[in-house]
Amino acid sequence: MDEEMRGKIGQRAVICSVSGKTALTIFNFIVGILSGSTALVVEAAHTFSDILTSAIAFIGFKIGLKPADKDHPYGHGKAEPLMGLVIVIFLAIISYEIFSEVYQKLMLGAALTPPSYLAAVMAIIGIGANYALTSYSMKIGKKLNSPAIIADANHQKVDIFACVAILIGIIGSRMGMPILDPLVGGFVGILILKTAFDVAYENVNHIMGKIPSDGLINDINSAALSINGIYGVHDIKVNYMGPYASTELHVEVNGNLTLKEAHKLAHTVENTIIDKIEIVNAAIIHVCPVGEDENCYN
Repeated sequence: MDEEMRGKIGQRAVICSVSGKTALTIFNFIVGILSGSTALVVEAAHTFSDILTSAIAFIGFKIGLKPADKDHPYGHGKAEPLMGLVIVIFLAIISYEIFSEVYQKLMLGAALTPPSYLAAVMAIIGIGANYALTSYSMKIGKKLNSPAIIADANHQKVDIFACVAILIGIIGSRMGMPILDPLVGGFVGILILKTAFDVAYENVNHIMGKIPSDGLINDINSAALSINGIYGVHDIKVNYMGPYASTELHVEVNGNLTLKEAHKLAHTVENTIIDKIEIVNAAIIHVCPVGEDENCYN
Protein backbone atom coordinates (compact mmCIF):
# COMPACT_ATOMS: atom_id res chain seq x y z
CA MET A 1 0.00 0.00 0.00
CA ASP A 2 1.49 3.36 -1.01
CA GLU A 3 1.81 6.27 1.41
CA GLU A 4 -0.93 8.34 -0.23
CA MET A 5 -3.51 5.55 0.06
CA ARG A 6 -2.38 4.77 3.60
CA GLY A 7 -2.81 8.42 4.54
CA LYS A 8 -6.32 8.61 3.10
CA ILE A 9 -7.49 5.45 4.88
CA GLY A 10 -5.97 6.55 8.19
CA GLN A 11 -7.47 10.01 7.93
CA ARG A 12 -10.90 8.55 7.20
CA ALA A 13 -10.63 6.30 10.28
CA VAL A 14 -9.70 9.19 12.56
CA ILE A 15 -12.46 11.46 11.18
CA CYS A 16 -15.01 8.69 11.79
CA SER A 17 -13.70 8.17 15.32
CA VAL A 18 -13.73 11.88 16.21
CA SER A 19 -17.21 12.37 14.72
CA GLY A 20 -18.65 9.45 16.69
CA LYS A 21 -17.01 10.57 19.93
CA THR A 22 -18.24 14.15 19.45
CA ALA A 23 -21.81 12.92 19.07
CA LEU A 24 -21.48 10.70 22.16
CA THR A 25 -20.05 13.59 24.18
CA ILE A 26 -22.99 15.85 23.32
CA PHE A 27 -25.69 13.23 23.92
CA ASN A 28 -24.09 11.89 27.13
CA PHE A 29 -24.01 15.41 28.55
CA ILE A 30 -27.58 16.33 27.55
CA VAL A 31 -29.09 13.03 28.71
CA GLY A 32 -26.99 13.10 31.87
CA ILE A 33 -28.40 16.52 32.81
CA LEU A 34 -32.00 15.62 31.92
CA SER A 35 -31.93 12.23 33.71
CA GLY A 36 -29.95 13.37 36.73
CA SER A 37 -27.15 10.89 36.02
CA THR A 38 -23.81 12.09 37.31
CA ALA A 39 -22.19 9.03 35.70
CA LEU A 40 -23.32 10.08 32.22
CA VAL A 41 -22.09 13.64 32.75
CA VAL A 42 -18.73 12.22 33.81
CA GLU A 43 -18.79 9.91 30.78
CA ALA A 44 -19.38 12.99 28.59
CA ALA A 45 -16.13 14.44 29.96
CA HIS A 46 -14.50 11.05 29.35
CA THR A 47 -15.59 10.89 25.70
CA PHE A 48 -14.46 14.50 25.24
CA SER A 49 -10.99 13.41 26.37
CA ASP A 50 -11.27 10.60 23.80
CA ILE A 51 -11.55 13.24 21.10
CA LEU A 52 -8.23 14.65 22.25
CA THR A 53 -6.57 11.22 22.17
CA SER A 54 -7.89 10.61 18.65
CA ALA A 55 -6.36 13.93 17.64
CA ILE A 56 -3.07 12.84 19.22
CA ALA A 57 -3.22 9.53 17.35
CA PHE A 58 -3.85 11.39 14.09
CA ILE A 59 -0.88 13.72 14.69
CA GLY A 60 1.37 10.71 15.23
CA PHE A 61 -0.04 9.02 12.13
CA LYS A 62 0.55 12.08 9.95
CA ILE A 63 4.09 12.61 11.23
CA GLY A 64 4.80 8.93 10.60
CA LEU A 65 3.81 9.37 6.94
CA LYS A 66 6.58 11.89 6.33
CA PRO A 67 9.25 10.41 4.05
CA ALA A 68 12.86 9.84 5.03
CA ASP A 69 15.15 12.84 4.92
CA LYS A 70 18.75 13.73 5.69
CA ASP A 71 18.18 13.88 9.45
CA HIS A 72 15.82 10.87 9.55
CA PRO A 73 17.16 8.33 7.02
CA TYR A 74 14.70 5.65 8.21
CA GLY A 75 11.68 7.95 8.07
CA HIS A 76 9.46 9.25 10.87
CA GLY A 77 7.52 6.09 11.72
CA LYS A 78 8.50 6.07 15.39
CA ALA A 79 6.32 9.15 15.91
CA GLU A 80 3.36 6.76 16.08
CA PRO A 81 4.47 4.71 19.11
CA LEU A 82 5.56 7.95 20.79
CA MET A 83 2.06 9.34 20.39
CA GLY A 84 0.75 6.00 21.65
CA LEU A 85 2.60 6.71 24.90
CA VAL A 86 0.97 10.15 25.10
CA ILE A 87 -2.40 8.36 24.94
CA VAL A 88 -1.24 6.25 27.90
CA ILE A 89 -0.84 9.46 29.92
CA PHE A 90 -4.45 10.42 29.14
CA LEU A 91 -5.62 6.96 30.20
CA ALA A 92 -3.77 7.31 33.49
CA ILE A 93 -5.35 10.73 34.14
CA ILE A 94 -8.83 9.39 33.38
CA SER A 95 -8.35 6.42 35.73
CA TYR A 96 -7.18 8.80 38.47
CA GLU A 97 -10.32 10.91 38.07
CA ILE A 98 -12.49 7.78 38.28
CA PHE A 99 -10.75 6.53 41.42
CA SER A 100 -11.15 10.00 42.99
CA GLU A 101 -14.89 9.92 42.31
CA VAL A 102 -15.18 6.38 43.71
CA TYR A 103 -13.28 7.44 46.84
CA GLN A 104 -15.63 10.37 47.41
CA LYS A 105 -18.70 8.15 47.13
CA LEU A 106 -17.45 5.22 49.18
CA MET A 107 -15.28 6.89 51.80
CA LEU A 108 -16.65 10.42 52.09
CA GLY A 109 -20.32 9.50 51.87
CA ALA A 110 -21.19 11.60 48.81
CA ALA A 111 -24.90 11.60 48.00
CA LEU A 112 -26.17 9.00 45.53
CA THR A 113 -29.36 9.94 43.68
CA PRO A 114 -30.93 7.30 41.41
CA PRO A 115 -31.13 8.62 37.83
CA SER A 116 -34.08 8.03 35.51
CA TYR A 117 -34.23 5.14 33.07
CA LEU A 118 -33.47 7.60 30.25
CA ALA A 119 -29.85 7.33 31.38
CA ALA A 120 -30.02 3.54 30.95
CA VAL A 121 -31.22 3.97 27.36
CA MET A 122 -28.29 6.29 26.66
CA ALA A 123 -25.88 3.79 28.20
CA ILE A 124 -27.18 1.06 25.88
CA ILE A 125 -26.76 3.37 22.88
CA GLY A 126 -23.25 4.14 24.10
CA ILE A 127 -22.37 0.44 24.25
CA GLY A 128 -23.42 -0.12 20.64
CA ALA A 129 -21.80 3.06 19.32
CA ASN A 130 -18.50 2.46 21.12
CA TYR A 131 -18.39 -1.15 19.95
CA ALA A 132 -18.84 -0.05 16.33
CA LEU A 133 -16.19 2.68 16.62
CA THR A 134 -13.73 0.34 18.35
CA SER A 135 -14.15 -2.44 15.79
CA TYR A 136 -13.72 -0.07 12.86
CA SER A 137 -10.65 1.69 14.31
CA MET A 138 -8.99 -1.60 15.28
CA LYS A 139 -9.62 -3.06 11.81
CA ILE A 140 -8.06 -0.02 10.11
CA GLY A 141 -5.21 0.17 12.64
CA LYS A 142 -4.24 -3.45 11.98
CA LYS A 143 -4.66 -3.05 8.22
CA LEU A 144 -2.30 -0.07 8.23
CA ASN A 145 -0.11 -1.52 11.02
CA SER A 146 -0.49 1.82 12.81
CA PRO A 147 0.53 1.77 16.51
CA ALA A 148 -1.18 5.14 17.09
CA ILE A 149 -4.56 4.10 15.64
CA ILE A 150 -4.41 0.73 17.43
CA ALA A 151 -3.65 2.51 20.71
CA ASP A 152 -6.62 4.81 20.15
CA ALA A 153 -8.85 1.79 19.38
CA ASN A 154 -7.75 0.13 22.64
CA HIS A 155 -8.63 3.33 24.44
CA GLN A 156 -12.03 3.38 22.76
CA LYS A 157 -12.58 -0.23 23.86
CA VAL A 158 -12.57 0.92 27.50
CA ASP A 159 -15.61 3.08 26.77
CA ILE A 160 -17.64 -0.06 26.04
CA PHE A 161 -16.97 -1.33 29.56
CA ALA A 162 -17.58 2.15 30.96
CA CYS A 163 -21.06 2.23 29.41
CA VAL A 164 -21.77 -1.29 30.67
CA ALA A 165 -20.73 -0.14 34.14
CA ILE A 166 -22.98 2.90 33.90
CA LEU A 167 -25.90 0.69 32.85
CA ILE A 168 -25.33 -1.69 35.77
CA GLY A 169 -24.97 1.22 38.15
CA ILE A 170 -28.20 2.82 36.95
CA ILE A 171 -30.21 -0.40 37.22
CA GLY A 172 -28.70 -1.20 40.61
CA SER A 173 -29.40 2.31 41.84
CA ARG A 174 -33.03 2.11 40.73
CA MET A 175 -33.35 -1.23 42.56
CA GLY A 176 -32.17 0.28 45.83
CA MET A 177 -28.48 -0.63 45.59
CA PRO A 178 -26.71 2.70 44.95
CA ILE A 179 -23.43 1.22 46.19
CA LEU A 180 -23.14 -0.62 42.84
CA ASP A 181 -22.45 2.62 41.00
CA PRO A 182 -19.13 3.48 42.71
CA LEU A 183 -18.04 -0.17 42.89
CA VAL A 184 -18.52 -0.70 39.18
CA GLY A 185 -16.85 2.65 38.55
CA GLY A 186 -13.79 1.39 40.40
CA PHE A 187 -13.79 -1.73 38.24
CA VAL A 188 -13.82 0.45 35.11
CA GLY A 189 -10.89 2.41 36.51
CA ILE A 190 -8.94 -0.83 36.86
CA LEU A 191 -9.78 -1.76 33.27
CA ILE A 192 -8.51 1.62 32.07
CA LEU A 193 -5.24 1.14 33.97
CA LYS A 194 -4.87 -2.33 32.44
CA THR A 195 -5.43 -0.87 28.97
CA ALA A 196 -2.87 1.86 29.70
CA PHE A 197 -0.32 -0.78 30.73
CA ASP A 198 -0.95 -2.90 27.61
CA VAL A 199 -0.71 0.10 25.27
CA ALA A 200 2.46 1.33 27.00
CA TYR A 201 4.05 -2.13 26.86
CA GLU A 202 3.34 -2.54 23.15
CA ASN A 203 4.56 0.92 22.16
CA VAL A 204 7.68 0.77 24.33
CA ASN A 205 8.52 -2.53 22.62
CA HIS A 206 8.16 -0.79 19.26
CA ILE A 207 10.53 1.97 20.32
CA MET A 208 13.03 -0.39 21.97
CA GLY A 209 13.15 -2.68 18.93
CA LYS A 210 11.83 -5.83 20.60
CA ILE A 211 12.40 -9.05 18.66
CA PRO A 212 9.38 -9.50 16.36
CA SER A 213 7.25 -12.59 15.94
CA ASP A 214 8.73 -15.79 14.55
CA GLY A 215 6.34 -15.42 11.63
CA LEU A 216 8.05 -12.27 10.33
CA ILE A 217 11.52 -13.81 10.80
CA ASN A 218 10.40 -16.90 8.88
CA ASP A 219 8.95 -14.76 6.07
CA ILE A 220 12.25 -12.89 5.70
CA ASN A 221 14.19 -16.16 5.75
CA SER A 222 11.91 -17.72 3.11
CA ALA A 223 12.06 -14.67 0.84
CA ALA A 224 15.86 -14.69 0.86
CA LEU A 225 16.12 -18.46 0.30
CA SER A 226 13.73 -18.24 -2.66
CA ILE A 227 16.52 -16.65 -4.71
CA ASN A 228 18.86 -18.85 -6.73
CA GLY A 229 22.38 -18.64 -5.39
CA ILE A 230 21.40 -18.16 -1.72
CA TYR A 231 22.37 -21.26 0.27
CA GLY A 232 21.66 -20.09 3.79
CA VAL A 233 20.37 -17.20 5.90
CA HIS A 234 21.29 -16.32 9.46
CA ASP A 235 21.53 -13.50 12.02
CA ILE A 236 18.24 -11.85 10.97
CA LYS A 237 17.54 -8.63 12.84
CA VAL A 238 14.41 -6.48 12.60
CA ASN A 239 13.89 -2.92 13.77
CA TYR A 240 10.34 -1.57 13.94
CA MET A 241 9.78 2.03 12.86
CA GLY A 242 6.11 2.62 13.61
CA PRO A 243 4.09 1.06 10.80
CA TYR A 244 7.14 -0.26 9.00
CA ALA A 245 10.30 -2.18 9.79
CA SER A 246 13.86 -2.48 8.52
CA THR A 247 15.81 -5.71 8.53
CA GLU A 248 19.44 -6.74 8.51
CA LEU A 249 20.57 -10.26 7.66
CA HIS A 250 23.47 -12.42 6.50
CA VAL A 251 23.13 -14.56 3.38
CA GLU A 252 25.46 -17.39 2.35
CA VAL A 253 26.62 -17.52 -1.27
CA ASN A 254 29.17 -19.34 -3.38
CA GLY A 255 32.60 -18.22 -2.19
CA ASN A 256 33.92 -18.12 -5.78
CA LEU A 257 31.57 -15.32 -6.86
CA THR A 258 33.17 -12.09 -7.98
CA LEU A 259 32.55 -8.95 -5.95
CA LYS A 260 30.26 -7.64 -8.69
CA GLU A 261 28.23 -10.88 -8.73
CA ALA A 262 27.90 -10.96 -4.94
CA HIS A 263 26.88 -7.30 -4.92
CA LYS A 264 24.18 -7.94 -7.53
CA LEU A 265 22.88 -10.94 -5.59
CA ALA A 266 22.68 -8.88 -2.39
CA HIS A 267 20.55 -6.29 -4.16
CA THR A 268 18.29 -9.02 -5.49
CA VAL A 269 17.75 -10.30 -1.95
CA GLU A 270 17.05 -6.77 -0.72
CA ASN A 271 14.47 -6.02 -3.40
CA THR A 272 12.79 -9.43 -3.02
CA ILE A 273 12.32 -9.03 0.73
CA ILE A 274 10.91 -5.50 0.35
CA ASP A 275 8.56 -6.59 -2.46
CA LYS A 276 7.29 -9.76 -0.74
CA ILE A 277 6.92 -8.49 2.83
CA GLU A 278 4.73 -5.39 3.05
CA ILE A 279 5.87 -4.30 6.52
CA VAL A 280 9.56 -4.22 5.50
CA ASN A 281 10.64 -1.09 3.64
CA ALA A 282 14.42 -1.33 4.07
CA ALA A 283 16.88 -4.24 4.11
CA ILE A 284 20.63 -4.42 4.66
CA ILE A 285 22.24 -7.58 3.30
CA HIS A 286 25.63 -8.97 4.40
CA VAL A 287 27.14 -11.52 2.03
CA CYS A 288 29.09 -14.48 3.46
CA PRO A 289 30.86 -17.44 1.75
CA VAL A 290 28.80 -20.58 2.31
CA GLY A 291 30.19 -22.79 5.06
CA GLU A 292 32.16 -19.97 6.70
CA ASP A 293 29.49 -18.48 8.99
CA GLU A 294 31.92 -17.69 11.79
CA ASN A 295 33.82 -15.28 9.55
CA CYS A 296 30.70 -13.18 9.04
CA TYR A 297 30.84 -11.88 12.59
CA ASN A 298 34.50 -10.86 12.59
